[in-house]
Amino acid sequence: MGEAQMPKPVRFAIGGLSGMAATLFVQPMDLIKNRMQLSGEGGKAKEHRNTLHAIRSIMLKEGISGMYSGLSAGLLRQATYTTTRLGIYTWLFDSMSSPDGKPPGFATKAVLGMAAGVVGAFVGTPAEVALIRMTADGRLPEADRRNYKHVGDALVRMLREEGLFTLWRGAIPTMARAMVVNAAQLASYSQAKQSLMSTGYFSENVVLHFWASMISGLVTTAASMPVDIAKTRLQNMRYIDGKPEYKGAVDVLGRVVRTEGIFALWKGFTPYYARIGPHTVLTFIFLEQMNTFYKRHILGLKDAKGGGI
Repeated sequence: MGEAQMPKPVRFAIGGLSGMAATLFVQPMDLIKNRMQLSGEGGKAKEHRNTLHAIRSIMLKEGISGMYSGLSAGLLRQATYTTTRLGIYTWLFDSMSSPDGKPPGFATKAVLGMAAGVVGAFVGTPAEVALIRMTADGRLPEADRRNYKHVGDALVRMLREEGLFTLWRGAIPTMARAMVVNAAQLASYSQAKQSLMSTGYFSENVVLHFWASMISGLVTTAASMPVDIAKTRLQNMRYIDGKPEYKGAVDVLGRVVRTEGIFALWKGFTPYYARIGPHTVLTFIFLEQMNTFYKRHILGLKDAKGGGI
């Protein structure tokens, strides 16, 4: 009796809850990452020289509560995006494993991760747009702020003021980013976990989950940042005289390279990794522990391990 016994709705719920729990810890890093990616936009002077400068600036201007701006959107994003992607990935992972329990190869894992990420990203894009706008608001002059009260207010106002399709603005780069993130994150986590266990120094426990997650987070950060900055700027853009600031993701990337240099595509690398590394660690640790709890206390499998991914 193994992982296949867990009902699919339970897998989806555990995936979402693990992501939401992790977000409570890393929301400040998400905010800083978004602010740094928007810094220098439109040829303006950079607002933040580095991560520490960004933290100091936000704390002075907005206080500690400002570090958690957009938390409600971050939680909704996890409830939609992570629930979908982890639920679909674990389901596909089990379906592609051999009858004797042998996991699929790395290339297959990457494809499964991409498929799960695309679906999850589409479902989670409205919350993503709200998150970008809410975390970016504090950097604007008072007169230019959107001042969303919470994610529900943000979604209703976007729908009323800008139309339905605004909720899926930047959906294509969001889905492209999700393909990169999930192919890198889910596949590298599975592979790192498998490789670490093969050394003989690790067993199925929190220490293994931690190191596999940190390796996965580093790979994911390096691979996904250029797509992420395009997504961030598209979702935060305004219309000027009826025209959008950017024509699309390619236009964003081209302008960034021309006006800010090639390395600006990895702007905010430190807070992004500081966000995605711990978020990956916490998400997978919560996921594995919740799976273990469910198997032992609901299914009655006393010696069961997490085995989430």
